[in-house]
Amino acid sequence: MKTTTFAVRTGDRDAVLDITDQCARFARDAGGDGLLNIFAPHATAGVALLELGAGSDSDLLAVLAQLLPAQDVWRHAHGSRGHGRSHVLPAFVAPSLTVPVIAGRMALGTWQSIALIDLNADNPDREIRLSFVG
Repeated sequence: MKTTTFAVRTGDRDAVLDITDQCARFARDAGGDGLLNIFAPHATAGVALLELGAGSDSDLLAVLAQLLPAQDVWRHAHGSRGHGRSHVLPAFVAPSLTVPVIAGRMALGTWQSIALIDLNADNPDREIRLSFVG
């Protein structure tokens, strides 16, 4: 197994960040056929496959805001207002996903991108772990 990590700065607001290029570089460098696992080792972030740049990222954030409102309704109540919703996010957007790799290229669909989803404004510094099993 080959593995690496990279840092992502998410900022101070809800974010959908494209990490496809970093994943593609690692898959290319790992070479061959196999499986690429993308993992966000955080209790308050997730990763997803979706179309980015055509409004889907904003739509996802809007749906998450409805499902997980940034209000003082959460039992997990430390941090910024509504911080508890960030701890519920991984139940809706898993912290990992696996993508097939063929000849060093991720076998993504035409409009699929890999995104880090983060609702935790209290922690803008994230790490992503990539693991390749050939």
